[in-house]
Amino acid sequence: MSSVEQAFQKYYRPLCLYAMHYLGGDVDRAEDVVQDCFVKLWQKEAANDKSFLFTAVRNACIDQLRRNDPLCHDLQPQDLDGTITDSAAQDQSFLEARLWQAIDDLPARQRQALLLCKRDGKTYREAAELMDISEKTVEHLLGNALKHLRHRKADIYYLPLLALA
Repeated sequence: MSSVEQAFQKYYRPLCLYAMHYLGGDVDRAEDVVQDCFVKLWQKEAANDKSFLFTAVRNACIDQLRRNDPLCHDLQPQDLDGTITDSAAQDQSFLEARLWQAIDDLPARQRQALLLCKRDGKTYREAAELMDISEKTVEHLLGNALKHLRHRKADIYYLPLLALA
């Protein structure tokens, strides 16, 4: 496996989350920026993949923001609380990536119940209808998902949106 492939596996998700901090949560634009930066990495074979990639992603996001709105002055990354520093956005991106990896590792039905109820704000009844199961089963699946995530809490970032505690 080449160093670019290894960097892709290690940094793709955190870089996408990092780009989303700059691009207002736009997943498609973030993925496009990150993919372009990996092409640049592949062409240059930079010595420090992490540093090169985060700098390239930040600069590409800022360039895109300036192209879309030349008068845009707020070119700092944002999170739920407002403007954050670039290094905080990088750190938070890795922590968020760990959380999403933990969610990805859940059994499919637990993951579905968790995302419907916590991310999408569905009631147990609405989730049960969408999943074609009983409300009690949704409650049970969600409880097991949260229990699993609580056990991994030391390894992941607490995201208020999911209210894991």
